[in-house]
Amino acid sequence: MDYYSILGVPKNADDKTIRKAYKTQSMKHHPDRGGDEEQFKKINEAYSTLKDPQKRQQYDNPQPQFNFNSRDFRGQNPFEDIFGDIFSGQQHRRARPRNSDIRLKVKIEFEEVLIGKKIIAAYMLRNGKEETVNLDIPPGAKDGDTVKFSQLGDNSLPGQRGDLYVIIQVKNKIGWSRNHNDLSTTVKVNCLEMIIGSKILVNTLDNKRLELNIPAETKNGTTFSVNNYGIPDMRTGQRGKLFIRVEASIPNNLSEEQINKIKEVINEIN
Repeated sequence: MDYYSILGVPKNADDKTIRKAYKTQSMKHHPDRGGDEEQFKKINEAYSTLKDPQKRQQYDNPQPQFNFNSRDFRGQNPFEDIFGDIFSGQQHRRARPRNSDIRLKVKIEFEEVLIGKKIIAAYMLRNGKEETVNLDIPPGAKDGDTVKFSQLGDNSLPGQRGDLYVIIQVKNKIGWSRNHNDLSTTVKVNCLEMIIGSKILVNTLDNKRLELNIPAETKNGTTFSVNNYGIPDMRTGQRGKLFIRVEASIPNNLSEEQINKIKEVINEIN
C-alpha cells in the first residue's frame, strides 16, 4: 500500500504538507459525509505512519521480512509495538458514527397545557423513510420547552438509535396570560355589584365554573387569588394559582326611574 499516493503527497513532503493532505482527504472520504469507509481507513493508516518520524523511516526503508509469529529471545514479537501503535491510534481517533437526533416543532393550544396532548408526529429519516410515532406532550409544558423522547430519532446506521427532541410552541389565548405556573385573567363585574357585594361565576381555562365572592365596596382593578386553578408543574403535578382581576362595568339601558334612584343614593351619600 502506497501511503504517499493515498494522501496525494510526494515522498519528500514535509510534516505540514502531510498533515494538510490528511485533513483534506479525511474530510472528503469521511463516512458521515457520504465517503468510502474503506478509503477512510486507508487514509488514517497512512497518516498514522507518515506523521511519526520513526515509523515513516521504517516505512521508507523496510527491513527484511520476518515471520510475524516468531519471537525474539525475550519471547516478544518485534512487530507488536509498531502495528499496535498504528491500529490502536486509529481506534482512539475515530469514534463509530452514531445515529443523529431529530428535532420537531409542535404547536398546542393554550388550554392544552393543563392536561397535556397526545399527537401523531411524522418526520423523515436520513434514509428517506417516513417515521410516524405517537407522542404524549406532558401537562405544564411552556412555550419554548424541549421534550426529549429517547431513541425515536434517526436509525439509518447500525447501533443505538438517535433521540427525538420536540420543541413546544404554545398558541396565545385572548384574555389569558401565564407566569410560570400561575394563570391570570380579567372579568367584568357590574359596578353596582362591586358596591353592594355579590357572587359571580368565572369560566376557567379548563371549562369549569368557579364561584368568586366579590365583597362589598370592592375597588375597580382588585385582583383575587385562587389556589390550585393554575397550570400543573411538569415535575410535581402541583397546580399554580389563578389570579382574577375584576374591572367595573357600567350597566346599559337603565330606565329613567333607575337612574333617578341612583341619583337619590348619590345625593344621600353627599
